[in-house]
Amino acid sequence: MEKYRAIPSGYMTVGEVAKKMDVTVRTLQHYDREGLLAPSAVSEGGRRLYSDKDIVKLHQILSLKHLGFSLDDIKNRLISLDTPEKVADALAGQADNIREKIAALSESLRQLEALREEVLQIQSVDFKKYADIIVNLEMKNDFYWLIKQFDEQTLDHIRNRFDKDSAMAFMDKFMKLQEEAIQLSKRNVPADSEEGQRFAKDYWDMITEFTGGDMAILPKLVEFGEKESGMDPAWKEKQDLASVYVEQALGVYFGRIGVDPFTAS
Repeated sequence: MEKYRAIPSGYMTVGEVAKKMDVTVRTLQHYDREGLLAPSAVSEGGRRLYSDKDIVKLHQILSLKHLGFSLDDIKNRLISLDTPEKVADALAGQADNIREKIAALSESLRQLEALREEVLQIQSVDFKKYADIIVNLEMKNDFYWLIKQFDEQTLDHIRNRFDKDSAMAFMDKFMKLQEEAIQLSKRNVPADSEEGQRFAKDYWDMITEFTGGDMAILPKLVEFGEKESGMDPAWKEKQDLASVYVEQALGVYFGRIGVDPFTAS
């Protein structure tokens, strides 16, 4: 009680300030160490004391911290601002930072929700596949859901053959060739025509680019193309339309070169 009575009027101890401002004593001690808010006085008993002016400054610090400003920003930049325009600029900058964080969090939420759906469809715990899906979500690859259709051998092949850029380039090439097959079919371009066979060569070159010469991957590609369950309906419809022409064009192409790698033993 004697120590309490020894505290001058208008001052508060660290514990009293912490309680009044709903912060921890450790927080106040940290602000003191960082040179952000030092107590204005020390009692005869060695207790560090805060004045009303200190409380006002603490309120300012907590308010700015609530807006997302770092302690370093508050200490070295904000407190020294002396015009409304400079304060407004600082607030605008922080608003931009928060918008970026909101966008990043929104994207993370989208990825979490998409991954959750894929996890339920995979129906087994496979963190390697989860990681592949996450990477493709980060790449904003709309075909991330295809990953669950591949077995481990095919996925290992893809991981070894492609990086992010080459994988996206390959998917872009595949989609363009798929669309070209549909258009050739609609235009009734014969599969054995010059245009049809030019397409067949481009399509086969794409497949060999994917396999990298590993023909053991071909049966898995055929199996993948025949899958029904778990496939996006729009994707499957488009693939089925393209496949009719692709099979015809490749059939002629392999007949002309005298080999069919899809049926070779």
